[in-house]
Amino acid sequence: MDYLKRYRYIWFIIATLVLTYEILTDGWAILDPTLFPGLPKVAAALYNSKELLGQGILSSLGLLIPSYGLALLIGVLGGLVIGCNDTLRENLVPLFHAASPLPPNLYTPYAIALLPTFWLSSTSIIFIGCLWPILMSTIRGVVLIEEKYLDNARALGLKGFKLLRKVILPAALPMIFSGAGTSLIFSFILLTVAEMFGVKSGLGFFVLYYADFFDYARVLAGMLVMSALILCIMGLFDLVQRKMLFWTTKG
Repeated sequence: MDYLKRYRYIWFIIATLVLTYEILTDGWAILDPTLFPGLPKVAAALYNSKELLGQGILSSLGLLIPSYGLALLIGVLGGLVIGCNDTLRENLVPLFHAASPLPPNLYTPYAIALLPTFWLSSTSIIFIGCLWPILMSTIRGVVLIEEKYLDNARALGLKGFKLLRKVILPAALPMIFSGAGTSLIFSFILLTVAEMFGVKSGLGFFVLYYADFFDYARVLAGMLVMSALILCIMGLFDLVQRKMLFWTTKG
């Protein structure tokens, strides 16, 4: 009951949108029935395609998790090392500023030509796009730490890895999570791009495949499942963020 009460406005908005869509389609037939099939047809397509959609979820996660996880690991570790080293930061950050704005899909021809499998090509595109926000946010988080806190920590005998673990990393965590959240949102866009070449399964592939056949009931079904998956992943991310940044949350 607390959950329903907390998100009552969201449920009201969703119910209003669903009702409006049904009125505009099966109710008053204002929208094109080919492009916008009624909810019963979408529900039937969702049920009839449940096995394909289930496989699509596993396939999409098989691309998303390793590529995003590797980007998170390298981005945080690399950002901490570069952020703590003035020489590395002064020489590398300008290069990062030049490389990071390039759209990841520009690397697609090279990924296909150089990597042995389409799976590696797809994950590499997601990895490249996810890396930059995490790396740059981690560096920025380290740089923004006030020097007096580091001086106080050193005065207490903290140095090396202990200083990094007990002071620098916790102080940089809000910025790290900011970059990681941005990267996670961007990864869903990149996932669809990655599933456009070589991959024969996945939610993005499912939507694009049936769009080619003008089967928009299945297209909408795939989009609904994709939205639900994104909602679950972002909810899990927010939960982890609240747990790890407990001192920044109210109540």
